[in-house]
Amino acid sequence: MSKTRVRKPRTEPTAVELLADKPFQQTRNPYPPLNPLSATQLGQIHEASMRILEEIGLDFLDAEALDIWEKAGAKVDHANQHVWIDRHLLMEAVSLAPASFTLRARNPARALTVGGNAINFCTVGGAPFYSDLERGRRPGELADYARMAKLAHMCGPIHMVEGLMVEPQDIPVPVRHLEKAWLQYTLTDKVITTASHGRDVAEDYVQMAAIVYGGWAAIQQTPAFASVVNVNSPLRYDDRMLGGLLTYARHAQPVIVTPFILAGAMSPVSMASAVAQQNAEALAGIALMQLVRAGCPAVYGGFATNLDLRTGAPALGTPEGALALLMGGQLARHYGLPFRGSGGLNNSKVVDAQAAVETQMSLWPVVMSHANVSLHCAGWLEAGLVCSMEKFMVDVEGLAMMQRFLQGVSITDETLALDEIAAVGPGGHHLGTDYTLERFRTAFYMPLLADRQNYEGWRLAGAEDAAVRAHKLAQKLIAEYEAPPFDPATREELAAFIGRRKTELLK
Repeated sequence: MSKTRVRKPRTEPTAVELLADKPFQQTRNPYPPLNPLSATQLGQIHEASMRILEEIGLDFLDAEALDIWEKAGAKVDHANQHVWIDRHLLMEAVSLAPASFTLRARNPARALTVGGNAINFCTVGGAPFYSDLERGRRPGELADYARMAKLAHMCGPIHMVEGLMVEPQDIPVPVRHLEKAWLQYTLTDKVITTASHGRDVAEDYVQMAAIVYGGWAAIQQTPAFASVVNVNSPLRYDDRMLGGLLTYARHAQPVIVTPFILAGAMSPVSMASAVAQQNAEALAGIALMQLVRAGCPAVYGGFATNLDLRTGAPALGTPEGALALLMGGQLARHYGLPFRGSGGLNNSKVVDAQAAVETQMSLWPVVMSHANVSLHCAGWLEAGLVCSMEKFMVDVEGLAMMQRFLQGVSITDETLALDEIAAVGPGGHHLGTDYTLERFRTAFYMPLLADRQNYEGWRLAGAEDAAVRAHKLAQKLIAEYEAPPFDPATREELAAFIGRRKTELLK
């Protein structure tokens, strides 16, 4: 007598189950980089950059920086805070920066290599506003930062958690960095980035890292975070950025030196000119770091794109920006430096087709330029003004797909499966074979958000678009979030330091 099989009720997968096939992993790019410049063109860009540094010069609005340059042999006008840098001085200093380095994570298994063919995806950064489908666009709050830190922790394709994901405007400016750092260290155990807003803020970040990682010697041996220093293009480093750069260099913490150039505003209307200027500005900052501390890790940052000449707004996810990224990566490799790009840039106000198209026009050049650090990869909307929860989840899907692409294809007797082809023969199908059944869960990328039902199935399931599905997935992840372990004594020491500094800064 045959037994009737009783079907178990179907249950919804947990967040852990949804993300199980998209684990955290050091991502590497096995493909050759795309080099848009010929050897002659690369030499032309280099020569133009050297002439900018030697003949035009840059402003350094910080007395200590001016003294360092003068002591090294550069021509300095202290009254006008201007420096002209000889190419031999510059290139000798730049050559001292390492080609690769390691970044600590609170969980050692999540430490990252920066350099070579390693590529690391980071969250959005610098957004003053936050948006989700429940409450819409609004000024950022600390609770929004916490929400995004939890998502970043849970999503495997995210390697680095930005210190500036969304600005908590409900927190006084002098202590925002402390509140955000507390959330970074307690809500996630991944690599973090920090702000470069002057000497005091930078010093606080260094002090906190020393507490978390066991002292000054430990973080100087293996860096504890990376920080972005933006050049005030054209041709100017301001005092706040220099304060951060000098402080971090002194403590051997990496700085991602990044000119922000909109061709047509901060440079002439020419991407060749924009990239030559970017090259001069980035190399000058990296050289200054080496004059402070030889061998300090540094990253060549590329963020050149074009201005929309009709509106005066930044144009993001453009062909011109893509070419600038590829040129920047080629130049960084030429100098033996790690490279930073930005993989989620777009101008869209909502999570729509424009956001997707422009994001992909940013992400693909980042990958093919062999960028080692890719900032703004998840959550960026409205030219960086908005951190969007739904865009974050859509971007995580895009990053997971990119990671699968970068794994390449395995060619073996097993994967060629000639016996299977012969067994099925002409006119058959492979749907029910043992070979398929044994591999159906892992053979292909399984989407988090993409809907692959037919129209009727999609309509009966609620006819949800990608943004709605992304919102529901984010809510599910947050509801199931569990904080990573944190040594109680270290946590207490960090809390005491932050409490003491908040009292001092708010006097």
